[in-house]
This record gives sequence, structure tokens and C-alpha cells, in this order.
Amino acid sequence: MQEINASIPVDQRLWREDIDASIAHATMLGAQSIIEPAAAQHIVEGLRTIRAEYAAHGVPLDLSLEDIHMTVETRLAALIGPDAGRLHTARSRNDQVATDFRLWVRGACDQQMAAIRILAATLARRAAAHHADVMPGFTHLQVAQPVTLGHHLMAYVEMLKRDHGRFADARARMNRCPLGSAALAGTGFPIDRAATASALGFDGPTANSMDSVSARDFAIEYLSAATQCALTLSRLAEEIILWAAQPFGWITLPDQWSTGSSIMPQKRNPDAAELIRGHSGRILGLMTGLMVTMKGLPLAYSKDMQDDKAPTFEAHDLLHLCLAASAGMMEQLTFLPDRMRAAAASGFSTATDLADWLVRERQIPFREAHHITGRAVKAAEEAGLMLDALPLATLQAIDPRIDEGVRAILSVESSVASRRSHGGTAPARVAEAAAAALADIAAW
Repeated sequence: MQEINASIPVDQRLWREDIDASIAHATMLGAQSIIEPAAAQHIVEGLRTIRAEYAAHGVPLDLSLEDIHMTVETRLAALIGPDAGRLHTARSRNDQVATDFRLWVRGACDQQMAAIRILAATLARRAAAHHADVMPGFTHLQVAQPVTLGHHLMAYVEMLKRDHGRFADARARMNRCPLGSAALAGTGFPIDRAATASALGFDGPTANSMDSVSARDFAIEYLSAATQCALTLSRLAEEIILWAAQPFGWITLPDQWSTGSSIMPQKRNPDAAELIRGHSGRILGLMTGLMVTMKGLPLAYSKDMQDDKAPTFEAHDLLHLCLAASAGMMEQLTFLPDRMRAAAASGFSTATDLADWLVRERQIPFREAHHITGRAVKAAEEAGLMLDALPLATLQAIDPRIDEGVRAILSVESSVASRRSHGGTAPARVAEAAAAALADIAAW
């Protein structure tokens, strides 16, 4: 029973939050004359001593004390004597753990947002540096249209901006203080919940005592944001893995971000990227696990909820590591733009430009232009030529309305330069987007 019941091996991580919340609670009890102000001060001094001890030496693990709350309270009693017993006036471990855990998850949101800022800024800087370098854009992993490398990288900046926003939204919603809700019904003591909420940096107290002690949607929402961010990182990692493979050969990973083979000396394996891709699945599983734990619990508190912290802590650690590794790789890998440009010129990636030219310059309906372009692509394929190298006579045999003017739009550089619409891949637009993103990120 002791082994299954004890949570101290996991919730010891909440020691800072537990001490901070207890200091706020004791201070309020003294200010409200619920306990003697001198006793409140004695408690606060003892808690500060414990904080210094734990910071220096860690939290002692004693399963008989069950959790971090009893561990702190027991040490407080040893330090200051009977006054320690007054600390738990007008609170329960139910509102205590709910407060501690909210404080921790709120801090975790801040940490993830800071890490996202670093990665997003790294990608935006690299996008600015490569705003005009051409690469193939894909659909179905088939060459579709030429884009710029900067445009491709900025797509991930946009994803990360949304990831950052999800953590910010979750943080704003969870920023209400459960302390003072007691076990589930509130308390008859004349406490000041607004004072403890303010002392702990919350926007105010929670509104319903039963919801306060039984809600874990703030942790699930954090895990949901973490999962979506992990999926963003997994997609970026997959790009790195593909681009580093020899059939692509578009990037070179530095030694510090790759590993060798146990028997093949030529190998440079993108293990960090592969682990990021793998860790995303673990984070998704952790979110699912907590959702399943919570799905059938009646109000208010049940011991099942003790299993809320382990998946949240693990997901936080995994995501924070993945964000740091992603930023490191993207900062230090080397792009090979010449190889990217050569790939962009293959696969008839400017076929859409020919169709658009026929519509724009010859007022041909798009569906007809699409058919004409398909015939041109087939002719180029049979001749073993790129579309821009196809002789004009061949093009005019397909449709006499094509003239020499088409040459200006069939190169990959011309193609990307023409995509000047808002959000498009034209180098000028990419440079603008990267500069705007860096300004936005600096203001987050």
C-alpha cells in the first residue's frame, strides 16, 4: 500500500511550487488573523529555510511521508515545532496539489514558449539568408513547383508561431488560483483568496471549489499544445532526414548533430532528427494517457488524479529537449543551394507557369491551357529535355499561339519571382516575411 500510494518519487519536482504556495497561504492566514501573525512569520521563515536546503541538497525521499506536501510539512515541524501544525489551517491537500501543479504547468508553458522563440528566430534568420535560393516544392513528395528555400523555412516559422500561441492561450486559461478551495466545498475560515492568488501571480481565484480541486484540463491543454508542437518538430525532422540522405544531398549535418555507424565508416546518420521524430509519438501517447485517466472521474477529487504529473513532466522534458536539438541542428547544418536548384529544374516544375502564361497572355481558358501544357511536358519528356530547353518550334507545333515570349517565364528563377502574391515564394516576399517574423518574435 505504501508503494502504490506514495507519489513523492514523482511529485518531489513540485517542491518550489509547494513552498511558494505555502508561504502565500501562511502570510494570508496571519494577515487575516486566522493564526497569530507571529506564528505565520515563524512558518514563513521555516519554509524559506527548507527552500534553501532543498535547493542545495535536493528533496529527501521517504515513502512513508507519501508526497511532497507531507515531506515539506514534516520537515517544517522538525524545524519550528508546533507552529508548523497551523500551516494547514483552511486548506486541504486537494487544493494544495491543484495549486502547486498549476504553478508548475504555468512555468512549463513559459519555458516552452521561450524555446519556441529561439527555434523560430533561428529559422527566420536562415530563411532571410536563403530568401532567393531556389529549391523544388513538393506535393505527394513529387516535384510540383519551384519555391525558395527561405519560403520553405518560413512555413515552419508560421507553424511555430501558432504553437507559441497555443501555449500562450493555455497559460491564460489556467491562470486562476485554486488555493482556498480546501477539500472540495471551500472553508468556513475568513480567508482572502484574492490575496493568495495575487501573491502567486494568478489573475484571480478560481470560481468553484469543486471544479478547482478536480480540474486537470489545464494539464491536458498543456499536453495538447505540446503534442501539436512535437508534430511540427517531427515534420521538420523528417525534412532534415530526407534532405541529408544521398538521393537528395541538399544539406550536410555537422558531426556534432550526427552519428557514425558501428561498421560503416562512411555513414553520417541524422540520429538527433530521428529521435525528435520518435519522441513526438511518445508525447502524443502521454497526452492520450492523461485524457483516458480523466475521462470517467466523477466530482470531485479521486486518487487516479495522482497520475497526472508523470506524463506531464515527461512530455515537458521530451519537448524541451526536442526544441533545443531542433534549434541546434537548424543553426549549424549547411544547406547546398546548387543541388537544390538542380533538383528544382527537374520534374517539369515550371509547367504551371506555362499554363498561367497561356491564360494571361493568350486568354485561353485554364482547362484548355492545362491540356496544352500537358502535351508540352510529354514532348519534353520524350525528348529528354527540361521544359525551358524545348525548341520553340516544338511548342508551336503543339499550339501556334505560343511565341518567344514564353522563354521569359520557364526558368525556375522566373517562376519563383513571379509568385508575388501575399504569402508567395517570390524572394522579395520571403525577405519581407522573414524580417516581419523576426520583429514579431522579438516582441513575443
